[in-house]
Amino acid sequence: MVTTSRVFGSGQPASRGWRTRDIVVAAVIAVAFGVVFWAWGFLYNGAEPLFAFAPWARDVLYGVWLMPAVLGGLIIRKPGAAVYCELVASTLSAVLGSQWGGLVILQGAVEGLGAEIVFAAFLYRRFTLPVAALAGLAAGAFAGVWDTFAYYATNNLLTFQVPYVVITALSAAVIAGAGGWALTTAVARTGVLDRFPVGRERAVV
Repeated sequence: MVTTSRVFGSGQPASRGWRTRDIVVAAVIAVAFGVVFWAWGFLYNGAEPLFAFAPWARDVLYGVWLMPAVLGGLIIRKPGAAVYCELVASTLSAVLGSQWGGLVILQGAVEGLGAEIVFAAFLYRRFTLPVAALAGLAAGAFAGVWDTFAYYATNNLLTFQVPYVVITALSAAVIAGAGGWALTTAVARTGVLDRFPVGRERAVV
């Protein structure tokens, strides 16, 4: 007889304390995306000429930068997971030679905080698609506002800064939020995450 466990994202974390496996998996997520960040930076900058007509439009791709924050929150389900994954990923990208230098380390903390606030608002008990999208949206909004102060302070508010923040947030909601949720559930169904709550929220015999 085949039954199904709870709907994805409806479960609760076993405890607030971090286990060794939580640290290891969070580190794997962060390191993997640290390398992705480093490579993605070259592609992201290389695409700039394609968006010369509207420089802020390039940021439809921005959500990639926020993936570890959402993935960390969805998989680890512990306070600090979103910030930890995003911060470590950003730090590694800086060590590997990010074009933006060490400033990305602080930026990573800010981006992770955006997602963290959403997971905390749901008391680390809801990890559904809408929550993941909202976490991505918040991370993207935090990232966009950070960028306008750090890199685009002299750009026009209405023609650049506002569209930039809106597009960054929406990109993160779709790519990091919905995309992160889809990736998490797909990986969970393979059984790799069976020792985590998300892995136990799949069909079982």
